[in-house]
Amino acid sequence: MGNTGIPVRKKMMHQETSVVSPTPDMSKRHVFATTIGLLLAMTLLLDQMGRQAWCACGRWDPTSWDIWSSHNSQHLVDPYFFSHVLHGVLFFWFLHACAGRLTTNSRLLIAIGIEVGWELLENSPLIINRYRESTMALNYIGDSIANSWFDVFACALGYLIASRIPGWASVAFFVAIELGMLWAIRDCLMLNVLMLVWPIEAIKQWQSPAVAYLAAFCNGWLR
Repeated sequence: MGNTGIPVRKKMMHQETSVVSPTPDMSKRHVFATTIGLLLAMTLLLDQMGRQAWCACGRWDPTSWDIWSSHNSQHLVDPYFFSHVLHGVLFFWFLHACAGRLTTNSRLLIAIGIEVGWELLENSPLIINRYRESTMALNYIGDSIANSWFDVFACALGYLIASRIPGWASVAFFVAIELGMLWAIRDCLMLNVLMLVWPIEAIKQWQSPAVAYLAAFCNGWLR
């Protein structure tokens, strides 16, 4: 009679241990398959929204660096690719702080899901018209589907970079890209958000192509 309680206590201890043990992280194959599923769903929705698969020019150039041309956001990579990299950095910081108990791959998938959601919102008439009215993107017509795919890849890249470097290096990486974009195209992620939410006419004029081209010409002439 005295030994009958031992198996019961062992069973209870086993149950308690199983409750507090961490959930195994999903496999990379699962992450890849889920990401492809999200991208395919995004593709179908963007197609229904009238987005083109590729730039209407028909040229298969993978990059387009002139943000004031009709090719912007229509090829695979443009200057705003780097803003989407910073999306990934921000999502890593946010999810690490707010959902740190989730597994690493779970947080990565959440970040990708948020980015897919933004791509759909960004290509909606609401945001397209907001860009045209409040920012320098006067002729913005939305992203091509191929460009949206690479924006999501950029976000995942930024997330992975932030997850593998120290916090101070992640901040330095973020600041360096923002300053580099300001120097190169007079725009960056923070400025883009500001102009969407609270447009400032002086900044819009400073970002206009005429002013930018004149500044570039003067810089070249002075040299």
